[in-house]
This record gives sequence, structure tokens and C-alpha cells, in this order.
Amino acid sequence: MPESAPFGPLDFQLVLLRRMADHNPGLVEDARRELGASAAGMREANRRWQAMVRSPRGGRSGASRYRSVLGTPEKLHRTIGDLECEALLWPVPLWPELRFEVLLAPTGAVWNEWLIRAPGTPAPPLRTLADLTPWSCTVDEAARAFPPARPLEGSAPTRWGLRLSVPEEEDGERPPLVAEFTWGLLQRVART
Repeated sequence: MPESAPFGPLDFQLVLLRRMADHNPGLVEDARRELGASAAGMREANRRWQAMVRSPRGGRSGASRYRSVLGTPEKLHRTIGDLECEALLWPVPLWPELRFEVLLAPTGAVWNEWLIRAPGTPAPPLRTLADLTPWSCTVDEAARAFPPARPLEGSAPTRWGLRLSVPEEEDGERPPLVAEFTWGLLQRVART
């Protein structure tokens, strides 16, 4: 891909996949093929994204960077606790039922950036450990399905964890588990 080629939604999806490849290389390989991209193309998209994010001369805030790459977002206002913020949402063709969300502080600073379920799209049924498969749910959905969920620090800026107690089967035992998420999408669940 030439350096002057515009960075667009396809490239951004490859960036999302690149970080997920650490946990689910098979799913990522299938998704990359579905997008018609090579492994080298995925690495190049990630390299260009990292250069854009770290560029001192880029001058773009996080929100304007996403707008330049993904286009005009849908805007929503959210209340989180007693804080008001603006949420910018973009479709992600690879996961049509999800949106990429950027939460903005009143100052315009980016508070959070991750995948969420599209407004109006029902959450998947999450009742047991068997329901927690890779890419099946978002952080928020897992936290709501298995309270009380405790947030954990992730191993990288785009990663989150939740400590959960999840029934192994309907009315079964509830062993303590850690669910790991990349860009807000479930990647794996491990016993603690």
C-alpha cells in the first residue's frame, strides 16, 4: 500500500484485528481474508495507524483522527454516573451489529474508544460460561450479564479485563473467572 494512500475504514478494521490476533489468530485470519487483506497489509495498516497516533506533527486530536479515517459519526449524549459526555459512533462492516464508540469529555478529550453493541441491537443471551465465546460480547454486556463484575487493568491501552463469577451451566457452580477484551470485544475467558 503506497504511503500516500488514504487511511480508511478497511485499514482501521485491520488495526482492530491486529491487536486481537494475539488472542485469536484463527478468527483474525478468517476476518482478514473476508476483508480481502493480506497479513502484510494488516501489518502495514497497523504501522501507519501507529505513526498517525504518535506523530507530533499530525496535530489531530483523537476524535478528529477518527473522523478523518471513518467519516462522519452518529452522535449521542451519554450520562455516565454524574458525568455528561458525547459519544461518537461509527459502523464497523466486519461486525455489523457493533459500532466503534469514542467517548468525549466536555473538553473534547477522548475518554474511551472501543466496540459496543449498535443502539437498538439486542445483546446476546449470556447465561453461562459456554456463552462467553471469543467475539460474542462487549465489556458492558458481560458486566451487565454477570454482576458484580470487577474491572481489571488490561495488558495494553486497548485491552480491558473483568473479574466475573459465571455459572458453568444453568444453575451450576460459579468459579471466579477473568474475561479479557480487546477494543471492547471479548477475546478469552480464563479461570483465576
